[in-house]
Amino acid sequence: MLWLTTLAVVAAAAGLWLVFMHGGSHAATVAGQRAATTPGAPVAAGHAIPTGLHPAARARPAGATLEVPDSEAAQSFADPVAAAAHAAARTPATAVSNIAPGAPTDAQVTRELAQLEALQHAHSGRGHAGSIDAAGQAIAPAGAPQAVAAVIAGGNAIADFPYVYGGGHASFVDTAYDCSGSVSYALAAGGMIASPVTSGELMSWGAPGPGRWISVYAHSGHTFMVVAGLRFDTSGRAGPLSTRWSTNPRSTAGFAVRHWPGL
Repeated sequence: MLWLTTLAVVAAAAGLWLVFMHGGSHAATVAGQRAATTPGAPVAAGHAIPTGLHPAARARPAGATLEVPDSEAAQSFADPVAAAAHAAARTPATAVSNIAPGAPTDAQVTRELAQLEALQHAHSGRGHAGSIDAAGQAIAPAGAPQAVAAVIAGGNAIADFPYVYGGGHASFVDTAYDCSGSVSYALAAGGMIASPVTSGELMSWGAPGPGRWISVYAHSGHTFMVVAGLRFDTSGRAGPLSTRWSTNPRSTAGFAVRHWPGL
């Protein structure tokens, strides 16, 4: 009888040990899951996208440069619900098909610029400003180079798309775009970048200083650009599906300014 009692005690102790080990493992797993999904928790790699936002935002290409959260997201009407229901954009290359017929060639524009050099100004918007129509689409001014018209056409293609942080980074073809995703798409339409870039990467894009036609403003947390005097910016829009184009100026303090050589 004594050996039966001893066996029962050993079995009970073993059972308690198994329960303890399982409970500790489960608690560790839950703690790890919470740490991985808690908004604001550090992210070791990839684009630091808050949980529950754009699915494409978590699909950053391997080796892509990290970007801090958009410092002006609160002024950009983030709308992941609208993004989920929105049709995807076309590729930047196809957006160029919307360039107004009769746009002059780069060679023609070069000759015209040489003849009108005295009238040119250092800033992109001075002397050849575009306009915005009632639908929120930008209109390139007469005499704008084809590359500039292409960037404007690219911006028009996604001008009223929803804003979602991380949108437009896994691919140019997306249903929503953040600040750098928007600028990347428009620049790609003009043949000025080959893949989406972050606002931090745009700080060293092109050449330093403002351009006559295109000026990109960027710091680590936000970017926008001025094309033919028109501001293209996710921040400061009138609503979630309002145009990214504006004629309203904004502060450029703290931004690096870059331009495409020759423009």
